[in-house]
Amino acid sequence: METQPESNSRLRQIELALRSADRFDVPQSDGYSVYSALLALLQSADDEASQRVHDSEIGSLHTSGLRGAFGDGDRSHHKQVLPNTEYTLSLGVTDPGDEAIFEALVSALVLADEPLGLTHGQLQIVSFESMKTSHESLLTEADELNDPTIEMEFRTATCIEEAGSVTTMFPTRGAVFGSLLGKWNNTAPELELDMSGETLAESVIEKPDARSYDTHSVLVNRVDDPDGGTQPIFRQGFSGTCAYAFKDASESVVNAVTALALFAEYSGVGSAVARGCGDVSVEVTEQ
Repeated sequence: METQPESNSRLRQIELALRSADRFDVPQSDGYSVYSALLALLQSADDEASQRVHDSEIGSLHTSGLRGAFGDGDRSHHKQVLPNTEYTLSLGVTDPGDEAIFEALVSALVLADEPLGLTHGQLQIVSFESMKTSHESLLTEADELNDPTIEMEFRTATCIEEAGSVTTMFPTRGAVFGSLLGKWNNTAPELELDMSGETLAESVIEKPDARSYDTHSVLVNRVDDPDGGTQPIFRQGFSGTCAYAFKDASESVVNAVTALALFAEYSGVGSAVARGCGDVSVEVTEQ
């Protein structure tokens, strides 16, 4: 399934379904492991594209980590992939210059039929769907909506750094849409959205669902330490569902914020989106 806008400003989203014939452990925070496995696949298909993802400062690749039913792991801080159970994985590519990343993923996952190799087992790809849009198309879609309300489900830990290493633990409008604004302007500078934090605070209201709200500490990286070992790097974040409505907002602000919400499914929200953080599902409804 693929939609094709006329613009060259491409945003890509890939939906994968995977299965394993075996039972094996994966970390509770599996995004880092999935990211490493994807880098290995990319390297086998296109070493330059793999290096670009690894070195990217703007996080042009977004992954959701594995979604599905897991069993209890045999190791601490692990869960277990169950045999013959379907797992889904979403990938997003937001930089229009990163077409090579999309093509390398297609080459490895579809054409070469490579499995996703994790530390203790493999997942075989059983289906692959690709969707394509553009920043311009999202702006057009937002402009066609009348009095929209936005509902965002933060499906994985969303880690938004607001000041240095200080991470917000709540889906405030300023943190969420400020993060998305930065990602949008980095990937489409020719379509820069000019919106201040003060404007967001005055024009948008967040309505979180307290029953779904949770907080997390997730592994996002490992770095070498002075003793020759590795040190785990964790990020703190939140998950849950939050609705966003508008109050006395100008038409331009409504359109911009709605476009950013639609963009979130491709970009992810916050930091470490390549390592499974900030995966969101977005529903926009009209009043």
